[in-house]
Amino acid sequence: MRRRWMAAVAVSVAGLLTLSACGGGDKQEGGGGQAAKKVEVFSWWTGPGEADGLKAMREIFAKQNPNFEFFDAAVAGGSGDQARALLSSKLQANQPPDTFQGHAGAELQGYIKSGKLESLNFLYDELKLKEVFPQQLIDQISVQGQVYSVPVNIHRSNVLWFNPSVLKDAGIDGAPKTIEEFITDLDKVKKAGKIPLSIGSQWTLVHLLESVLLGSLGTDAYNALWTANADWSNANVTKALENFKTILSYAGSPQDDWQPAAKQVADGEAAFNIMGDWAYGYFHNPPEGGLGKESHKDFDWAASPGTDGTFMWLSDSFTLPKGAPNRDGAIAWLKVAASKEGQDAFNPLKGSIPARKDADQSLYKDYLSWDLEQWANDKLAGSIQHGVVANDQWRQAITDAVGLFQQDNDVAKFQQALVAAAKNSGQ
Repeated sequence: MRRRWMAAVAVSVAGLLTLSACGGGDKQEGGGGQAAKKVEVFSWWTGPGEADGLKAMREIFAKQNPNFEFFDAAVAGGSGDQARALLSSKLQANQPPDTFQGHAGAELQGYIKSGKLESLNFLYDELKLKEVFPQQLIDQISVQGQVYSVPVNIHRSNVLWFNPSVLKDAGIDGAPKTIEEFITDLDKVKKAGKIPLSIGSQWTLVHLLESVLLGSLGTDAYNALWTANADWSNANVTKALENFKTILSYAGSPQDDWQPAAKQVADGEAAFNIMGDWAYGYFHNPPEGGLGKESHKDFDWAASPGTDGTFMWLSDSFTLPKGAPNRDGAIAWLKVAASKEGQDAFNPLKGSIPARKDADQSLYKDYLSWDLEQWANDKLAGSIQHGVVANDQWRQAITDAVGLFQQDNDVAKFQQALVAAAKNSGQ
């Protein structure tokens, strides 16, 4: 199965590279017959909610920059695994897009160390961005005093989405607060004849793992896993992985990606799904861009079990590659992504909260209002799957270990693989 998946990715990357090479020149005809320079914006925002948010920012960009033509180079696939594979090929071939999406944090370190990104200190100074972005976020996207990306949002990874009716029918009174309660409730749902836990493609299992590790270990011990000389072989990690094994035993059949897995919850086929807060936009947005479901009735949320009081965060950001064909156009896009107007247009649709501290909080209602409050008051932990704590090499090794574990359910081998992944991370 994994060989076929890797072959499919390789074919997809090769095909996309061919399309990129055949995409035409740098100019397209704009309104009134005037040539508008193409700005290639590379992302993985193609699904409901995220594509709506990108469209909203794109409209602002078009109004402010009539001399530039936005070229959407988005690559489908939740969490950006296929997009990053293609991006790596383009950068190695010295064919960068004008700007590309990346997760703030360790994910960008490889690009920075290999000299693929321009420093954006000039833009931060011009727009006074250090005054409007949280300091801890600036720290994550800086290397030796240089800032290399513009964050457009803050996401929460550790969210438990659930169907209130399915829980009620199974005799469950509210969301489980601990890992132990979660396992008990999963069993109750199974006995009631519904899918206890919906899951998507392999990356969603890494996403699940990070919440189980955090909920089992606690914030300080989880954060310590990403420090020098961290001990991945200890008994507490073993217990966390045993919890992961038990929780996975209640999972339904893997869906193609996170959206169909989340839909199983909204449709009442499954009780629980652990996914980031971008699921809110998918659940809540009108049917033309989402499911049009009603919160607290068709779906509800809580911190993933054992993690209340901790915000496992990630941030989508955009960069300026060295050698960008249209550097001025890329900078124009970065200014929209950094702006209050851009972030307030994007985030309510995406199901995320703004990176800026001065955004219009009245726009963030329901789940997003709760999210803003949690971000302001919770302890912080960084996401594995979404690039905060582990560089691409380390994250890929963890992904491979999860894939093997999904086949053999051997906790001892799984833990050994995670120990080796940490040792060989190069981080």
